[in-house]
Amino acid sequence: MTQARSAVEFDPVVPHGDNGIVRSRGRQAKAPWWLWLGALALVGPLLLAIGSLFLRVFDATPAAWDTLFSTRTLGLVWRSFALTATVTATACVLGVGGAWVLARTDIGFRRGWGVLIALPLVIPSYVLAMVIISATGATGLIADLTGYTFPSISGFVGSWIALSLSTYPYVYLITSAALTRVDPTLEDAARGLGATRTRVFRTVVLPQLRPAIGAGALLAALYTLSDFGAVSLMRFDTFTRAIYAQYSGRIDRSPAILLSIVLILLAAVIITAEWRTRGRGSIFTSSPSRSASRVRLSRAGRSLWTAGLAALVAVGTVVPIAVLGGWVLQGLANDVEFVIPWNAVVGSITGATLAAIVAMAFTIPTVVLIVRHQSKRTEVLEKSIFALFSLPHITIAIAVVAFTVTWLRPVYQSLGVLVAVYAAMFLAQSVSSAKSSLMAIDPTVDDASRSLGRGRFQTLWRVQLPLMRTGLLAGGALVFVTTLKELPVTLLLSPPGFSTLAVRTWAAADELLYTRAATAALILVAMSVIPVYFLSIRRRESVGS
Repeated sequence: MTQARSAVEFDPVVPHGDNGIVRSRGRQAKAPWWLWLGALALVGPLLLAIGSLFLRVFDATPAAWDTLFSTRTLGLVWRSFALTATVTATACVLGVGGAWVLARTDIGFRRGWGVLIALPLVIPSYVLAMVIISATGATGLIADLTGYTFPSISGFVGSWIALSLSTYPYVYLITSAALTRVDPTLEDAARGLGATRTRVFRTVVLPQLRPAIGAGALLAALYTLSDFGAVSLMRFDTFTRAIYAQYSGRIDRSPAILLSIVLILLAAVIITAEWRTRGRGSIFTSSPSRSASRVRLSRAGRSLWTAGLAALVAVGTVVPIAVLGGWVLQGLANDVEFVIPWNAVVGSITGATLAAIVAMAFTIPTVVLIVRHQSKRTEVLEKSIFALFSLPHITIAIAVVAFTVTWLRPVYQSLGVLVAVYAAMFLAQSVSSAKSSLMAIDPTVDDASRSLGRGRFQTLWRVQLPLMRTGLLAGGALVFVTTLKELPVTLLLSPPGFSTLAVRTWAAADELLYTRAATAALILVAMSVIPVYFLSIRRRESVGS
């Protein structure tokens, strides 16, 4: 995986080409103990709780092992991998394309487009799936409005569309942040040597974006692998749906545990593949002294890109919100009382804010370890963080319930445990974003700080943290938005009387109270607009005034 290969003891770097790639060599400095303490304090207890489930493998029944080695399990592996690969590829195309056209062309309304195409991030995947189902088919919204019966979308195709819309913002946001750090002088030099814009993008820009694209793709892949809501509504069998079926209404839950372990192994394969494709070099550039010149689009090119962005916004944002608004209007027309669930609003803000703060705090030592103190142990740490992100949330919740009931009963169903689980589950989002920022910082900056007499902690606090604060804040915003949508963990771990908008939406929809469900969902989207706005336009130089 691409990582900086030095910390305090750093040998001179060796330039490799003119595209900003620098490969370091030398011996790693030993990581201070307090970095490890900070990195393990959050994820360690959750890993221990999940590890306790592994011990139950030894008590698995013969029927559970038969389930594991059945042809149905092989089918689950194939379908899960196929869906994950297709969604990830689609998310990369949409995310990188959107980031480039908004950051590097003269297309109009850039700031507005940047916010709008990131908005699907705040809409739960199961809501998008529900909108797709309700809009297609003989009785769908399209048929009602146009009289044309659009074929019903479900199964693999429906899951692919819903999850692609839910995950491409990860790639877009991280890639757009990386684009602001690409030195335009390198592109100008390549253009001056006669290279076409396509070749410049392929040979100069894309290699510098590779860590950011890889980070976004990894988030998209793991999100897809762990999703339950969309595939459940679409009736598409993946591991998460099978695990939920094994957990619910069964006395013997060992088959679900075995399937969960297989899911962890699948996540490990994806993480390892991402590491392999990135290579071993560190990619960083100094802060560009000026903004990159924008590509002047032709009239046809401008129309084509504008139409593509409009279609993306329509499918990912406008149609879902319109359907939700239609449910509310229909309820009002039928004299259904319109009530704002204030308890759920307060609960959502409280839980998401605390989770984002905790995640950012523990991201700092984690990212410094991973980037500046690369070792086998830091590789295991990073893989563990992404494995937590990839696990079905219902499995994590059950593991925490069993662990706290057995060993930590005083904190069972407490707000502290709920927030800690939120932060640990979504730590991968914060780590990915902050890591991309730290990897772009020349490691010799750390050495310069140390040569001026600053210790490791002072270097971290005064040098590394300020330089990676943009990525850190972006990661915290991602954790906030994702926590707002979280459902299974909230249902099983929330304290008595604690509710969120996600729970309110799910409970109302389960009882066919669509007006209440749509009301909670619309408030959820509205609450997420501010952090998404921050994620989209926090760098004025990338989107223009």
